[in-house]
Amino acid sequence: MPVALGPSELSTLLIVLCVVVVPIAAFAFARSGKGYDELGKGTFSIDREAPPPPGSAPPELDPDEHEAEVRQMVEASAYRRSRRGDEDLDIQAEIDRVLGRGHESDSEDGEPDPEPAQAPATPDGDPIREEIRQLVIANNERRERRGEDPLDVDSEVDRRLREWG
Repeated sequence: MPVALGPSELSTLLIVLCVVVVPIAAFAFARSGKGYDELGKGTFSIDREAPPPPGSAPPELDPDEHEAEVRQMVEASAYRRSRRGDEDLDIQAEIDRVLGRGHESDSEDGEPDPEPAQAPATPDGDPIREEIRQLVIANNERRERRGEDPLDVDSEVDRRLREWG
């Protein structure tokens, strides 16, 4: 049996909601404390660390973890090279080159191998500058193939070093 509600009953219902229910809900929300902040967190959530503030020092690297990551990168590179049919890569020598340390092999005479091949350096001895220089030269070759004017290599290297560092 439907109950007919008139304007006086609706206004009474509205007043009861405003006077009773809203303050109870506000009180319950205020007492929830950190419960609201904890929503979406827990065992099965993907919590992410806040990014470091700009200008702060990079986090310390665990040397073993760093070497394992470099090894994965070099092994993947060697695998791609072998799939293309390129010359095989000496993985340990490449890892030592990337990490910037000399490689001592277990040769029969017990003496270390000669120094591994280093990246060619510019006259001032900066391998990063040389790598950027090679990148700019490769970019210039692509620009020339597209019919664009090549960039001045030295000024472009200086600009990229300023942007990077």
